[in-house]
Amino acid sequence: MTDTTDLTLVTLKDVAREAGVSIATVDRVLHGRPGVRKVTVQRVEETIARLGFRPHAAAAELARGRSYRLCFVMPKSLNVFMAEIQENVLRERAWLTARRTLVDIVETDVFDPSALTETLEDVGRRYDGIAVVALDHPRVRAAIDDLVEAGVQVVTLVSDVPSSSRAHYVGIDNIAAGRTAGALIGRFVGDRKGKVAIVAGSMALSDHTDRFVGISRVMASDFPDLELMMPVEGRDDDATNQTLTARLLEETPDLVGIYNIGAGTAGIGTALSDAGRADDIVFVGHDLTVHTRRFLLIGLMDAVISQHPGREAHSALRVLQALVRKEPISPAREVIGIDIVIRENLP
Repeated sequence: MTDTTDLTLVTLKDVAREAGVSIATVDRVLHGRPGVRKVTVQRVEETIARLGFRPHAAAAELARGRSYRLCFVMPKSLNVFMAEIQENVLRERAWLTARRTLVDIVETDVFDPSALTETLEDVGRRYDGIAVVALDHPRVRAAIDDLVEAGVQVVTLVSDVPSSSRAHYVGIDNIAAGRTAGALIGRFVGDRKGKVAIVAGSMALSDHTDRFVGISRVMASDFPDLELMMPVEGRDDDATNQTLTARLLEETPDLVGIYNIGAGTAGIGTALSDAGRADDIVFVGHDLTVHTRRFLLIGLMDAVISQHPGREAHSALRVLQALVRKEPISPAREVIGIDIVIRENLP
């Protein structure tokens, strides 16, 4: 099924269509009735498993009067990517409400461990399940563990806390993303020697740390003529990143590349443009937004490593619903892939 129907309740008709059989045949398989060939039974059962069909699940929940409450804890200062995740969650509110599932969004400063911890402690026990853009910090890990101990299902979103008791992580393989960025920058730079700057939101975010690990490994093994600089942190803020980039350009005459690990890409692009350095510096960043799309079109950026915010929102909702209902999760279905976008393949 396509992403737009991922959250829709799968019906008997959907199973029959996907398996290429009649509704009556699906009904016979479900109830173990005779008269269906073995190969057809196998095909129907595989389709049921693939689509996650649960006969009368919604009706059963309504009959029991069971309701669920979910919460997404998101960054207070929204970048475009995070805003798109929120928009996708909000689009599903009506569908979820009709099935006795309420979803709220709470914003906090995810870069501040105290603020994020207090938010988790404050909202946690009011919900059956929580998806959180998490900082990998001892206090945050402890807050997640306390929620899990209290029976709350916790899913980390975009940025993981792998040593916590969280039930599932929804996001890309960030080490692979960093390796991809390193390979792109190394190839685009070519035979030149020089330094590659790293701009991060916060190295306390596991996704940013993992991306730095990934690019560090590729640079060390494949591009020995390029020197990777230590990250500077701009908290994903455009104005801060613009100031940091302007300083890097002024203080690093042999700068040949910039990798923006997080958001705040508009600020970096503005600094490059103001300095007239767009042509001689390779610039790679994350997430296809209105800013990165424009930068690719005008040649200010060379490549964008993209993850689909709609897929991440839908996956987090699917996983949370499965967890609170004590239903199985399909790991293969919840894998979030990455795309490499350049000007020539802009969607």
